[in-house]
Amino acid sequence: MNETLLIVDDEPGIVTLLKDYFELNGYRVLTAANGEEALKQAAQNPALILLDIQMPDVDGLEVCAAIRSHVSCPIVFLTARVEETDKLSGFRVGGDDYIVKPFSIEELGARVAAHLRREQRSSRKTTAKFTGDLVIDYGERCLFYREIPISLAKKEFDIVELLSKHTGQILDKERIYEKLWGYDSEGDSSVVAEHIRRIRAKLARCSDHAYIETVWGVGYKWLK
Repeated sequence: MNETLLIVDDEPGIVTLLKDYFELNGYRVLTAANGEEALKQAAQNPALILLDIQMPDVDGLEVCAAIRSHVSCPIVFLTARVEETDKLSGFRVGGDDYIVKPFSIEELGARVAAHLRREQRSSRKTTAKFTGDLVIDYGERCLFYREIPISLAKKEFDIVELLSKHTGQILDKERIYEKLWGYDSEGDSSVVAEHIRRIRAKLARCSDHAYIETVWGVGYKWLK
């Protein structure tokens, strides 16, 4: 068994308990202590997400709503809430199951195993990166800002994909050109700057966040 689970909870004791239990049962376990970390870890292709609802800042419902369109794996809520309206809210944003605290860890393990056995969506693995309100869906080759699609030309998306998959790393124009256009292409690396100008213009219509930084005399890098 090599399935990867993502456990999201702001209570360290619960995270440790669940991590130890599932690792002993042969799972690979990723953890997150808050909603922001959960969004980043969701890009690691988990087979199932255990998601606490009551977290500070970004709660579990918001996390689920943000990733559901781009993550196909089952999402199981962990919560102390027991109201019917809370359960309905969880299902409406895309949750698959609801475990109320305190719970039997053996029952939780059985539920997780059952979800993974029934999982028929595994052919479409998570291929998305979450940068604040911006989602880069590599599988669909689309950008979304707060679920609104941003249309990019093929080479524009290729540049976004290359830079964002090397977050924080400076790539020079020549390297970008050679990788995306090829060594034998007619033209020169100045076309990269024009494409980046267009990408920035499209992103600026949605957000004032600078996703691509120019490192003068060196190249470009994707910001976190």
